[in-house]
Formats: sequence, C-alpha cells, structure tokens
Amino acid sequence: MSGGKGKATALYRAVPRNLIPWFCAHQRVMPWRQRRTPYRVWVSEIMLQQTRVDTVTPYFRRWMQQFPSLKTLAEAHIDEVLKQWEGLGYYSRARRLHQTANLIRQEYGGRFPRTYEGLVALPGVGPYTAAAIGSLCMGLDVAVVDGNVARVLSRITALPDDIQSTAGKRKLQQLADTCLVSGKAGMVNEAWMELGATVCLPRNPHCGRCPMKSVCRAFQANDVTSFPNKARRGKVPHRHVAAGVIVNRKGEILIARRRDDAMLGGLWEFPGGGQEGGESLEECLARELDEELGITVRVGPKIRTVRHAFSHFTMDLHAYWARIVKGRPRAIECSDFTWTPRSQLRRFAYPKADLVILGDVEQGAIPRF
Repeated sequence: MSGGKGKATALYRAVPRNLIPWFCAHQRVMPWRQRRTPYRVWVSEIMLQQTRVDTVTPYFRRWMQQFPSLKTLAEAHIDEVLKQWEGLGYYSRARRLHQTANLIRQEYGGRFPRTYEGLVALPGVGPYTAAAIGSLCMGLDVAVVDGNVARVLSRITALPDDIQSTAGKRKLQQLADTCLVSGKAGMVNEAWMELGATVCLPRNPHCGRCPMKSVCRAFQANDVTSFPNKARRGKVPHRHVAAGVIVNRKGEILIARRRDDAMLGGLWEFPGGGQEGGESLEECLARELDEELGITVRVGPKIRTVRHAFSHFTMDLHAYWARIVKGRPRAIECSDFTWTPRSQLRRFAYPKADLVILGDVEQGAIPRF
C-alpha cells in the first residue's frame, strides 16, 4: 500500500473511531437539533450562512414561534418575513425562504423532495444546504463542506490548494465524500462542522483537544496556521451615503421601501443615497431625495454617522434631519413610501444601519430648523 493510500485509510478509520465518539460527547445543544425536520434544518442552515451560532439562536427561536411550519411561512406576507429577519443581514435569504416555501407548497404538495437532486433544484438550496437536509433528515449519504469543514479538512491533509478555487473546492468535496460513514452521514457532517466551530478555530486552534490530531498533517508538521490556503482579497471600496429623516408638521417621519430587485430589497429605510465626487453630504442628500422621491428639502442638523460593513464594501451612513420645502413625495426610485408616527416606526423592517438611526430618532427631540 502506498503512503498516500495509507494516510487516507488512517483518516477514514479515525472518523468512526475518534471523530464520532468525540462529537457524541461534546456536541452543543442547539434548538435546530431538537425536533429535527427538513423545514427546521432548512431554516437553520440558511440562517447560519455567514452568521455565528450565538447570533442565529434567538432568531431561530423567534422564527419558529412566528412560522412553525412551511405552511405558515408560505402564507405569511413578505413584510412579516422581513421583520422577523430584521438585523440578521443578507436579506435576500429571507425573501428566498419565502419564495421557496411557496414553491414547495405549490409544486411538491408542501413536502420537501426526498432526493439530493430534488433538494438542490430548489431555489436558494445549494449543494451544501441540500446535503445538510438530505443527510440529517432523510438518511442520504451525502457530505457537506462549509467553511468549518473546509478549514478542518485542509489542515488535516495540509491541502496546498486555495480552498476558494474550483480545484480546491473539488478536492475538499471529494475528501469529505471519502470520509463518510455509510448510514451515519448526518452525524459525520455535524461532527466535522462542530470540530471546526469549537476546536479547529481560524485563529488559535485548540489542537491539544482535537480528536483528529493523530492524522492531522498540519499538526504533525507544527504548521497549522498555514492552512487553509486562501488567496488574498483586494481592498474593499468604502462609500459615503447620506440619509434623510424627513419630518412633517405632525411630527411624522417619511420612510421609503427599497425596490425588490435592489440590494436589501423590500426593506424600509430613511431615504437617501451615495455621495458623488465634489458634493458635500448635504448636497448629496438633497439630490438623492429629489431623484428618489421628487421632493426639495431643507437639510437640518446631523443625527449621527453609522459605519457598516457589507460583504463587498464598507459604508459610512450619515443621517440628517430634513423637511420638505417643495413637492409631494412620489415613489420614483423606491417601491413605496409612507408617513409614520415615531411610535409606529418599529412596525417596519429596516437594514441594520437604519436601525441604529431609528434608535436616535425615537429617543431624541425633533429639532427646529
């Protein structure tokens, strides 16, 4: 037997011998591991994409109280769905959950497909989510590779490939497939993910506690921090955005709903937009409100600046009080708008940065200007 095959065999044997017993003894208690159904696993996996477990847990519990079944989710209005998702970020995930719930009701009789191919064909259900649902709820022998699994397997094998490259992803998937234990795919998948989340951390991993250290090439070479290999990302752009908290004589606030096809589509916001070269933030706000709502405003005092990071850029959101001096609002570059008493603003769903501004608007007195 060649050395490479021998190492692969040792890794495969270590999964049932070391990894699974470790997982059974150390797995965390999570609400989606209780009363496991395809619907609950699906929602939890979508929520957990690019989001920490401790952040997701209260959202998941509230979601299941509001939408305990696929039927209740499908029948809900999209505004209710976005409100439950508020603050979790990546709002297209919430819209896709709602759309897919309706599709499953209409085309699959309210039941999830029972094959991997059927699951992966659902909108918003990629290979990872399909494998999670299939292995955890349907007994399918399919392997998941998320960020945690990729990190663990790349260290165990000292994988030189960029794990974000096509070749790297293919090798990791093949490795995960090879390490599956027939009939226990769900447990193996969860064990890899748990190991990455609690032991094989991105920084300062707890190698001494790892059940797989005897077969980990990076550990044996004392070179764990060199893996996983990732290509360096370029510098992300930074944008300045001005937003107007527009108030009328009744003390009501004007909020606008973003178009469904836009980033953060369907959410409500304090209207405004991005600063262009050579203009002040106040000039930016006046121009954006004219383009978006067809109104001329007087810009008042600044409320605050909120810094927020998205996946592909960072932003400083500068909020100002404003009053209309000419024109009546029209939904030109937004899908809708409404005047709302301050006490009712929380009924709507907002992006995270706008929620920070909302807190100031609720608490502070409306200035004269």
